[in-house]
Amino acid sequence: MNFLYRTIVSKSLVFISVLSVSFTGCSKLVTTPAPYTGLSQLNVYATDGSAIAVMTGLYTNLSYTGPFTGSTGISLFSGLSADEFTLFNEVATSDPKYFYYTNTLYATRQAGMGSDFWLQAYSNNGIYTCNASIEGLTGSSLLTPSVKQQLLGESYFMRALFYFYLVNLYGEVPIVTTTNYKVNEQLPRATTQQVYAQIISDLKIAQGLLSASYLDGSLTPYGAAPERVRPTKWAADALLARTYLYTKDYADAVLQADSVINNALLYSLDTLNGVFLMNSTEAIWQLQPTNSQHNTEDGWLFILPPTGPSASYSPYPVYLSNDLLSTFELGDQRRTNWVDSVIVNSDTFYFPYKYKSATLGATLKEYQMVLRLGEQYLIRAEAEANGASGGTAAAIADLNVIRNRAGLQNYSGATDATSVLNVILHEREVEFFTELGQRWLDLKRTGTVDAVMTLACPRKNGSSWNSYQQLYPIYYNDILSDPNLTQNPGYAF
Repeated sequence: MNFLYRTIVSKSLVFISVLSVSFTGCSKLVTTPAPYTGLSQLNVYATDGSAIAVMTGLYTNLSYTGPFTGSTGISLFSGLSADEFTLFNEVATSDPKYFYYTNTLYATRQAGMGSDFWLQAYSNNGIYTCNASIEGLTGSSLLTPSVKQQLLGESYFMRALFYFYLVNLYGEVPIVTTTNYKVNEQLPRATTQQVYAQIISDLKIAQGLLSASYLDGSLTPYGAAPERVRPTKWAADALLARTYLYTKDYADAVLQADSVINNALLYSLDTLNGVFLMNSTEAIWQLQPTNSQHNTEDGWLFILPPTGPSASYSPYPVYLSNDLLSTFELGDQRRTNWVDSVIVNSDTFYFPYKYKSATLGATLKEYQMVLRLGEQYLIRAEAEANGASGGTAAAIADLNVIRNRAGLQNYSGATDATSVLNVILHEREVEFFTELGQRWLDLKRTGTVDAVMTLACPRKNGSSWNSYQQLYPIYYNDILSDPNLTQNPGYAF
């Protein structure tokens, strides 16, 4: 582990605690101006160290309490919305997890459930921080040029990442690209096509700015054994490949996935038990844990103790669903390496075991995965099966790379496009389970969510499924504050 990065993280925590007063939004969609403090954009972007601390602080928050990890993360909430988790039956019906699990999210004047990522993205060290960083960096002439360039690239990349999940969780959302609260408080929802266009634009800008090498906490290239905890050009390529797949631009999805896959000096598929280790050869971008008591927040949340799952006031509220467990083929080593279980009385509870450390004081050995190489193979396979260069033969070859790593034989079924696509989507289900909502997003983008959830909802909570539930409700206070902002269908007050 690089101790320079660790030192800068610890120093920036103090800095960001003050900086966030100026740069993060309030609890709404940036509807009021930031209050005055002694720190301003002028002096924050006057030195390399203080400018670096802005983005370092963002990653620090994301690794601990942000929307990509643990009890406030997409892996939990979207896994509950889909068919990956079973919620422990003693979890209170007033707990937010209950509403995600039963697909009964709501938004009213008095309360709401389902706006967690909305608030994280628009307010809590999210998009507003990225916008403030872009403005401050662009206006600064005092920074080392390479530092300024990298930080701008990181800011555009992170803004694209936030919008990618916003558009997939909420549908049409406002595109906020400025810190001007007078503009932001009047913004309407943009179409999904416009949001994706913004994501693609930001990622293309990031590609031209981000370093092709991993950088340390002072934005200096590593001599050896780099930490993969700051975004690089390859992270932008990877997210752009995913975005093109989601927007059905299959030719460009292949080109971007090719870029990452062909970089064999940096990336190769790791062993099943090596994938989620810190700086694994499969990691394109990871979040470094900053909680000194344990490793990743997802490991801490999902790994069950010998006593099994527990109620909402304890950290073990979920276990894997029978729906998920039944999808693994016989002999799939992901079933034996990425799933574990505990027996309590006569009940067996299975849990995700991709991260294997959930012990207080354990040596740091695992980082939270955000982007990894395995996804790029399946992105390319799906794009090829949808008609991109190579066709189904190339798609099956990429599919087999992932299957073989899991100990499975080459695919030998039908080779028509529909059959191959179905197998690829199944492969995604067992490869990316409980990883940042990939299953939930796949169900929606492929148009299979209604068919799957109509069967899953009665099994998991005895309820019926309504198609509008595939989008989460927009934060009601922002609708009250912004006269041009509307609610998603089905959630009208």
